[in-house]
Amino acid sequence: MNRIQISAISATVLLCLVACRKDKDDITTPGTGGVDYTSATDQAMAADYDNDMMQQADEAAMNNGVRSTDDACAPTVTIDTVAFPHTMDIDFGNVNCTAANGRTRRGILHVTFTGHYRAPGTVITITPQDYYVNDNHVEGTRTVTNMGLNADHLPYFTVVADITVIAGNGNWTATHHAERVRTWVQGADTPDPSDDAYVITGHGHGVNRLGHAYVMNIESPLHVHAGCPFITQGVVTVTPESQPARTIDYGNGTCDNTATVTVNGQSFTITIG
Repeated sequence: MNRIQISAISATVLLCLVACRKDKDDITTPGTGGVDYTSATDQAMAADYDNDMMQQADEAAMNNGVRSTDDACAPTVTIDTVAFPHTMDIDFGNVNCTAANGRTRRGILHVTFTGHYRAPGTVITITPQDYYVNDNHVEGTRTVTNMGLNADHLPYFTVVADITVIAGNGNWTATHHAERVRTWVQGADTPDPSDDAYVITGHGHGVNRLGHAYVMNIESPLHVHAGCPFITQGVVTVTPESQPARTIDYGNGTCDNTATVTVNGQSFTITIG
C-alpha cells in the first residue's frame, strides 16, 4: 500500500485548527458581560480530534499496519488491498488505552481508499466507529479527494470533514463541518515524505455545545510541513452568531505549539494540542 500516502493526509490536513486554550475561564456564559469562547473552544476540540484520527491513520499506513510495542496505545491494524475500495481498520479495543501524551482512545477508525494518494481521483475516507477520545464520543467522516494538478501544476486535494463530538456524560453535543483545499507546494516530486509541505485554504461552520451556530474561515493560508506537528503560519477567524470574530494567528513560520487569539482588541496566547 506504500504510503497510500495517507501520510500526506495526516501531515497536513490532519493538523488544521488544533488550538485550544487551557484556562478554566475559556467558556463564559453568554450575557454575563464576559467574552464567550465556547465556539472557538468547540471548533478547536473537533479539529483536534479530527487531526488525531488522521495521525493514527498515517502512522498505521506508514508502517504497513505494524506499530511499535513501545506504544502504550498501539492498536491492532488490519489492511485489505483485495477488496475495493481498499480498507484499513485501526482498532484500539473497547477499553481505554492511554497514549504517551496522556490522551485516551478506544474504538475503531475505519479507512477506505480507492487508489494511491498521488493518483488523481483517489478518494480516502476515515470514519470513526464507536470511537472515543478522552471519553468523548467522536462521530462523522473525513474525505480527501485527489484533484490532480492546479493551474500552477501543483497537486491539490479537496477535504470535507463532518465531525460530531458528544460529551462522555451525554450532557452536550458539538458539531463541526469544514471544506478545504490542500495544495502540495513542496516535496511532491520526491519520494521522501520528510520534505513535504502544504498550504490549506477553506471555510467551515458548526454548532457549539450551547446550541449556538458559528462560522469559520481561513483568512490567510495555513502552512504545514513534514516534521512539524503544528500549523506554522496562517490566520483563521471563528465568528459565533451575533458576536465579534475571534482571530487565531499561527505566527510567521516557526515550528512551535502556540498561536495568538484576538477578540475585541484583546489578545492572548493559546497552546496547540
